[in-house]
Amino acid sequence: MDINSDTPDSVEDASEATPPRSPRSGLYKIALLAGVAIAFGVIYFLFGEYLQLETLAGYEAALLSYGESHLTLTITAAILIYAVVTGLSIPGALVLTIAYGWYFSRVLEPTLGGVGGIVGAIAIVSVSSTSGATIGFLLSRYLLRDTIQQRFPRYVEKFDRAIRDEGPFYLFSLRLFPGAPFFVVNLAMGLTPINTLTYWWVSQLGMLPGTSVYVYGGAQVPTLAKLADDGVTGLISINLLIALAVLALFPLALKLAYKFFVRKPVVGEAEVASEQSS
Repeated sequence: MDINSDTPDSVEDASEATPPRSPRSGLYKIALLAGVAIAFGVIYFLFGEYLQLETLAGYEAALLSYGESHLTLTITAAILIYAVVTGLSIPGALVLTIAYGWYFSRVLEPTLGGVGGIVGAIAIVSVSSTSGATIGFLLSRYLLRDTIQQRFPRYVEKFDRAIRDEGPFYLFSLRLFPGAPFFVVNLAMGLTPINTLTYWWVSQLGMLPGTSVYVYGGAQVPTLAKLADDGVTGLISINLLIALAVLALFPLALKLAYKFFVRKPVVGEAEVASEQSS
């Protein structure tokens, strides 16, 4: 009798605790997302041809001269372009990284010197890529949550569990791994408990080694015309291959060090766990 009397109340309480979503809120999200996509689509349609590597190569001298004389405006525009491309998962982030390495290492060289120009280019790409990653993260958290949960439930559950178990280190290890899909990490992390500020600085720190390698590769390109003719393979050199090898092995070495020096098991931990499970 008690069971029968409690069941309706529990169901009613559950329905009150989780009220149905308003259809209007879903429509607002769809409209906002569609508006953003259309706006950036129009921009890309109107100006996309000017961002092609072959087109940029024809204006190489003018681009360098303009960047040196309008440095603040150039850096701001470059960050916005890169952030939009990566935030909306538009293909071309690797090409942009290499092109930025070539461009800003030369634009900043008169002010900062040769090494300073490369460091400045790394800083610009680092801020740009982290901004784009955070845009994707926020879009996932506030606009695409329901869609992503329905489309990729297994990945969302895996990321959520890993963040709860390992904390920000899990995101850090993903950012260090060059093969991790950029947009998948952004979207899945948006549905985990990690806060935005932590996501920002962990992403920036974790992507910094890879950013440095690719920017360095771009800085070795003599001209954009050569990059357009030879492609990314034209950047390959012994120094770059060594840097890529270190980049690939670094996450594994860091994870092993983390296990041995940070996550050492506490004495009696296994016994406590077995007692709690029994």
